Amino acid sequence: MLDVAVLSVAFFLAYLPAINVQLGDYHINTAINQLPLVVFVQFAALSLSGAYSILWRYISIEDMRVFIRAAAISGGILLGFRFALMFTNFDLWQVPISVIVIDTVLAFGGLLAVRVTRRFIYELAEKGGFRGGTRRIRRKPALVVGAGRIGAALAKDVVGRLDSAIQIRGFVDDDERKKGGSVSGIKILGTTRDLPRLVEELNVEEIIIAIDQAQGKEIRRILEKCGEIPVKAQIVPSLGEIAQGRVSVNRLRDVEIGDLLGREQVKLDDDNLYEFLGRKGVLVTGAGGSIGSELVRQIIRYKPNAIVLVERAEYMLFMLERELRAKHPELRFVPLLADAGDLERMGQIFEEHRPEVVFHAAAHKHVPLIESNSAEAVKNNIFATETVGRLAGEFGSSDFVLISTDKAVNPTSIMGASKRVAEIVVQCLNRQFETTYTSVRFGNVLDSAGSVVPIFREQIKNGEPVTVTHPEMTRYFMTIPEAAQLVLQAGALGNGGEIFILDMGEPVKILDLAKDMIRLSGLVPFEDVDIRFTGIRPGEKLFEELEISGEDLLKTGHPKIFIGKIAEYTGDDVKNMLRLFTRAAELADDELIRKIFADNLPEVRFNKIKTEGETNAESDVAERVVTEAKFGMASK
Repeated sequence: MLDVAVLSVAFFLAYLPAINVQLGDYHINTAINQLPLVVFVQFAALSLSGAYSILWRYISIEDMRVFIRAAAISGGILLGFRFALMFTNFDLWQVPISVIVIDTVLAFGGLLAVRVTRRFIYELAEKGGFRGGTRRIRRKPALVVGAGRIGAALAKDVVGRLDSAIQIRGFVDDDERKKGGSVSGIKILGTTRDLPRLVEELNVEEIIIAIDQAQGKEIRRILEKCGEIPVKAQIVPSLGEIAQGRVSVNRLRDVEIGDLLGREQVKLDDDNLYEFLGRKGVLVTGAGGSIGSELVRQIIRYKPNAIVLVERAEYMLFMLERELRAKHPELRFVPLLADAGDLERMGQIFEEHRPEVVFHAAAHKHVPLIESNSAEAVKNNIFATETVGRLAGEFGSSDFVLISTDKAVNPTSIMGASKRVAEIVVQCLNRQFETTYTSVRFGNVLDSAGSVVPIFREQIKNGEPVTVTHPEMTRYFMTIPEAAQLVLQAGALGNGGEIFILDMGEPVKILDLAKDMIRLSGLVPFEDVDIRFTGIRPGEKLFEELEISGEDLLKTGHPKIFIGKIAEYTGDDVKNMLRLFTRAAELADDELIRKIFADNLPEVRFNKIKTEGETNAESDVAERVVTEAKFGMASK
């Protein structure tokens, strides 16, 4: 109704001789008769341009384009009427050109003015100017580090919110050219070097880091400066998190260890992934685990027909299904309790659901634990892979993707060796079936179940010393979403038989990781929280590797994904290896399993095959059992 009033007043003003110098008299009757047509055309133009989808309280300069477009459309239509009817008797519809021009300027300028006034009043009210009776929230004075896209989006959102818990006193940005400028009316006061002075002068209680895709060292530098002042620091989610709908720009959070990794956001080829996953049936084994569940969350984006969730841990499957049904009720999820190594059960699942794409994420992964449970690693990491992979081929799945690990490179552990054999098995299956089989190898996944980050977090929370195995131990890290996204992308790139190797960036010292986590908890390493070195555990390396010595890495269409050209094993070699492992797993003989790995994988670097106190006679027995098994003669 307010718009009707503005448009009507503007039209009558356009007919005033005092405004429209081309008119000598005020044609009130003509104006009244023409008003319905003009207002109808202008309303139609506003609707077509999307003006009524803009919230008045958040109107911005960008939204002016909508009103300029609407003005051009309505003015064009009215001028068209004028010229089309010029030589007819329809004088009523021939609005004078001068009236059209003046009316367009006044009408759409008035509409914009009304909306800007509304926003101005809202912001005054938000600051307490007109809502003295409203309960006001105490706001923390804050400085924002970063006057780019993220900082501007935060300022725009905070200025227009009644419930904001922060009051932005200014920006700092290390781009000297921005100093003295402003964002949403808020001044850019200096660079990060000026933080100590600005915090004191402005009584700032909080620093907000608003830098999209900031490098870890940059965030660490800002955190260290905040610790020296001292002042609390929080961070704005990245544009990637916001774009995926996980958070909004005003949802500030504490700086997390993942921020300090500073890895560049993964860019996916969505067209390729829609073709790979869209409108297909997808099966994920180990769906309740850290990687499996994130794979499922990422797969959902590409609109599969159905996702079959295979998991043997009942609670993990229950929690995943509950989350998915709450967030995506429109999609079809099939939660199935099953052991990936159970041939009969998995056969039933493939028979009923006929998945087109299979992601095999089920595995035993904890290195020290697997060292004393090698038979279970063989069953789960090798034979379950062979079972699921063979069923994928027999039931005509188009793609099978194995989730592998950097520990399969020159393995020193049972876990790494078992995953290396799983890769070999997958390459062998690729030669037997039309299914495209690929493996994806990456390093440690930050904050996955049982990994170092949650262990450190629990130790700090409980006031215990943080335990690090060795001061020089390093690992490659990536976040769970990044790992899942690159697995999907690698799967889509596969032609069959490849072992994809992901770019893991720079290795991170575990000691530095522990120090960072202690600092993020507001404590001082070695003062508030001690760090103890416990020694390297069985099967662990000081440094992880991502490529086997002598292999060539080939580039793919994605800058973070490479193909390792690794020599494949013959079908007979693989068959013989599996026969040996079958017997050894039945015997649950750790040393026999180690020997089979050492004999069949030249890259294996087990530090010691014999156990302490092992006699020559016992060693001879193990040697004999392996020899007999090779010729199919072993027996209990």
